Amino acid sequence: MEECLICAKHRGAGPLGGIRVWEDEHCLVFHRPVDESGTTMPGYLFVESRRHVPYLADLTDEEAAAIGRTVRRAAAGLRAELDAEFVFSAVAGMSQAHFHQHLFVRHRGTPADYGWMSGDRWPEAPRHSHQKIDNLCVRLRVHLSDE
Repeated sequence: MEECLICAKHRGAGPLGGIRVWEDEHCLVFHRPVDESGTTMPGYLFVESRRHVPYLADLTDEEAAAIGRTVRRAAAGLRAELDAEFVFSAVAGMSQAHFHQHLFVRHRGTPADYGWMSGDRWPEAPRHSHQKIDNLCVRLRVHLSDE
């Protein structure tokens, strides 16, 4: 049986990357990694269950509540830090059988012909270096903490 790539990512191993933004006993938040160009669109997060469960319905009530709280706080943080027009969320689970929720911004000025899932394909969408994404993640941690 192949090892879960998201579980491996949580241990800092495997091919999936990303910048660890925040974690608690139920979930972890990662920012999408930079690509071959050394940049990525700021504001694309993955909220992942710590426990390996394939589907939303497999979460305990406590895990689901923690993930919901984390998603809400992360969305508020993304709007505050990036002045996003929208923050979208999607749970698909088709590529990896480990619960993860996508949370991503639509930057102001994105033309209407770029749908809600394709704003990062807009050639003028902002792109940030690894250092700028690291700085964003530090600012997002403040929004995610209980304090």
